[in-house]
Amino acid sequence: MSDPALVLDGVEKAYNEGTPAEVIVLRGASLVVQPGEIVALVAPSGAGKSTLLHIAGLLDTPDAGLVRIGGADMTHRRDAKRTEVRRAEVGFIYQFHHLLPEFSALENIVLPQLANAVPQAQAEARAMDLLTRVGVQHRAHHRPAALSGGEQQRVAFCRALANSPRLLLADEPTGNLDPATSDQVFAALLDLVRGTGLAALIATHNLDLAGRMDRILRMEDGRLV
Repeated sequence: MSDPALVLDGVEKAYNEGTPAEVIVLRGASLVVQPGEIVALVAPSGAGKSTLLHIAGLLDTPDAGLVRIGGADMTHRRDAKRTEVRRAEVGFIYQFHHLLPEFSALENIVLPQLANAVPQAQAEARAMDLLTRVGVQHRAHHRPAALSGGEQQRVAFCRALANSPRLLLADEPTGNLDPATSDQVFAALLDLVRGTGLAALIATHNLDLAGRMDRILRMEDGRLV
């Protein structure tokens, strides 16, 4: 059996925020996400889900606890190693698409592959395949400003999967869209994730969307239940 895509074990995190009073965000949070599994993370704003995703994606370090990506303990690795693993193993999607405005949809998906030394032709073929999967291949050569909000976010999904990561982390990926567009775009995301077989941890306020995933984790008082 393959190793879990993500393990968090007893993760703790606190911030001082410029005052003597310590703000405890995570209190021994633990979870396991298996390959091919789509897990919803549900919590109100300010509960710490973004902090948890940043720690899971090696953008931040816990004060205590363990972080494993694909069986490898990343908790105390040097920054260079964490960056290497994050680039190769983890894809990120945020509420806002953060596409590079001067590049086309296709180029936005090609660029992260070139950074991983993928040949240009192979990167372009991969980008077009992903755009086709989410139904926006006809917009491949348009810049983000010429795309609708739903199209922009679909391109962002493709960019996150460009390097075939082991793990996808998404923070309110449809939170900036109207309800009808959100439903359509989320369906495209689920199809894309299931079609590629990677693991996904998706934070959302939307309980209807959460119910379409394999299981739901709720954050309560800095812990996951």
